[in-house]
Amino acid sequence: MASQRKSSSLFIDPEAASALEFLKAGLLYPVTSLMNKKEVLEVLSTSTINKKIFPFPFILAPSGKRNAKVLKEAHVGDELELICNGELFATLVIDEVFEIDPKERLRHIYGTDDESHPGVRSTSKRLGKYAVSGDYTLANELPNLHKDYIKDSIELVGAKNVTAIMMAANPLHRAHERLIRQSLENSDLTVIFLLKPYETADLKYSIRYEALKYFIDNYLPKNRVIIVPLESNYIFAGINEIIIDAIVAKNYGCTKLTIGQNHAGLGMYYDSNTNKSILDRVTDLDINIGIASEYVYCNVCKTLVSTSTCPHGQHHHISYHSESILELLKLGIVPPAVLVRKEISALLLSKMFENRFKNLEKLYYNLLPIGGLLENHTEEEFYKELMKLYQTTSLT
Repeated sequence: MASQRKSSSLFIDPEAASALEFLKAGLLYPVTSLMNKKEVLEVLSTSTINKKIFPFPFILAPSGKRNAKVLKEAHVGDELELICNGELFATLVIDEVFEIDPKERLRHIYGTDDESHPGVRSTSKRLGKYAVSGDYTLANELPNLHKDYIKDSIELVGAKNVTAIMMAANPLHRAHERLIRQSLENSDLTVIFLLKPYETADLKYSIRYEALKYFIDNYLPKNRVIIVPLESNYIFAGINEIIIDAIVAKNYGCTKLTIGQNHAGLGMYYDSNTNKSILDRVTDLDINIGIASEYVYCNVCKTLVSTSTCPHGQHHHISYHSESILELLKLGIVPPAVLVRKEISALLLSKMFENRFKNLEKLYYNLLPIGGLLENHTEEEFYKELMKLYQTTSLT
């Protein structure tokens, strides 16, 4: 007989809470609930649930001795309080508690259980040996405003073709701009899902959002590109990232997902004497997946080009490596305009190094041409004007 007694609290972290919110909002369909042991075995053997693709079991198995004790002593029908950051996040009525193999789960998510892998190292710390399934109710369930925003944007422009781009924009550079423009050529609306990681980043989400919004507002057609934050929790990591991206994009109402050639998980593998990629596994997702060209700056063509159409060799190409560009910004160096639009660089540096200059007005009037009027200037304006001096060629 199922127990009716009240059980203890289960402590979960923000990543687990985020994943549960995704599930409750219908963004992980065909998964509609926490999986029980039978469903876990089905996914492990077929990579499907209810005959639809899903790459790994969706379970709740929080780490910690206290959590393990609670789950081992729990009974079917017990109600658990899910606590996140010291506050009640949800209540869950237990349907089943079962043991899992943490290493097996790590291999299904990341393709390895090697602790030297950063994703494995992070996830293994938060993964327990016991999973719990059952219906849960969020303590403060709110309507998914992002889903409504996309729906309203689709209706506003009468969009039939909606392209999703998952982007960190860390930082936003010229190749990102070209990718966004390219997506607009074949779609009525482009939805940029701006990744919002849980780990501390050198370039905060708010800064990346502001830079991306500046570009959209000033250089793209009105109402045809929107930004939606996407909390980049553990389910988006590893070898199955493209599949989860496609599932979430589809459930948000998008008809196409555009990915870059260096997107995580796109690599080839060998199966049944045939070379395949992850795209061979997503044929039943009912969303088109397009692979964007790799863009570089060619110093012969003197413009941004696709590596598939430029006849000149790599020794003529300037690549857009976000990490290297970010390194310049972290050192306070203005990236060349060929890499990052000067207005974007100015915005980023002014946010990353607030109140950097001891006497901004003196620098401004000593180094830059002025109109003769005494005016207050911002650091962002200073960077823009300084970039103009870098671009002066009469003495070079």
